[in-house]
Amino acid sequence: MIDLKRIMIDMDDTITIDGYINIVNKFLKTNYTYDDIPAYWVDEIVPEKKLPKYLDYFYNKTNIYDHVKINEGAIEVIEELTKYYEVVICSAYTDYRYIEDCVNIVTFKHKWLLKNLPSINPDNFIFTSNKECIKAEIKIDDKINNLEGDAEVKLLMTAYHNKNITKEELKEKNIIRVNDWND
Repeated sequence: MIDLKRIMIDMDDTITIDGYINIVNKFLKTNYTYDDIPAYWVDEIVPEKKLPKYLDYFYNKTNIYDHVKINEGAIEVIEELTKYYEVVICSAYTDYRYIEDCVNIVTFKHKWLLKNLPSINPDNFIFTSNKECIKAEIKIDDKINNLEGDAEVKLLMTAYHNKNITKEELKEKNIIRVNDWND
């Protein structure tokens, strides 16, 4: 048996896009764009008094993966990568503001992955917010903190919240920016 190099690939804002903003807009009946988002967490634009109801809605009354788009080229490139690498999908789910119900999203993530990436063994679906503990030679993520650790190659997928990270900052952390799956 040949040992394949492992690639860890994030799910949200890497494979799938637009789910969080679509859910916020549906809940608030608004038309926000990513230019309106002040930071990483899209739900920061939800008024504080509405946040508890929003979190209940998000984790218990809707499935974000009914509202996502697939990042262009993601499925095709990942399918090709499975021919040469062990592909592990690693996706965060922990929300300490709603800790008891945030686990519900794991079911939605799992079902979406089974449907859209059937070539990946479900044993290679990992749901954790501590991606540093995942051993992989290559890591692909939209969040710079998730690329910590000793991967040989660290690829930062450009997203609304990381566009302002400079080339110098990325170079210091040995991270390469990719703008899309064709990169």
